[in-house]
Amino acid sequence: MRNFLLYLRGGFTSGNFKNLRDAGRLDIVAHCLTSSFFLSHALRRDVIFHIILTGPPFPPKYIKVDGSKIHDVRCDEATWEVILRNVLSGKGHTGFEVFNKSFQEVVKELGNDNEIYVLEEKGENINNLEINNNCVFVIGDQVGLPKKDEGFVLRYGKKISLGKKVYLAADCITIINYTLDQK
Repeated sequence: MRNFLLYLRGGFTSGNFKNLRDAGRLDIVAHCLTSSFFLSHALRRDVIFHIILTGPPFPPKYIKVDGSKIHDVRCDEATWEVILRNVLSGKGHTGFEVFNKSFQEVVKELGNDNEIYVLEEKGENINNLEINNNCVFVIGDQVGLPKKDEGFVLRYGKKISLGKKVYLAADCITIINYTLDQK
């Protein structure tokens, strides 16, 4: 299974928000969900998207989205807003699970069965690596991973790079999916 883990520092941890952008940049989550799962006229069923939210009022929240189970989704931001609001309010949505777990707890669990790669401009180029099917790509938000958490996750994995340019989180997912689809 291909896994993506997004760390969002300010992402709201309840469904009580006005819009995604003002909810601690949950719009980044929406864009990453689209990049993780959507193909033209199809969904990727071999992807699991993991989200760590550390914003108010109930941090941390861990959301697991399983591509083999999701349905009733579209690739527009408004659809993701409704789904995220429902999931964070406890109403749920098929394929989405919410837990009270920290980034480090999730990394430990995922590290048992997967190779972990942390996106970093100074890492080893992804094109030079042999990546198996059981992998996790850790992506920070617009600020990046906190130093403490970056150090922790690097005990379980290694830094990889998409090149010298810095891309948006959702674009990183698209590039990774494309790169792995070519192998």
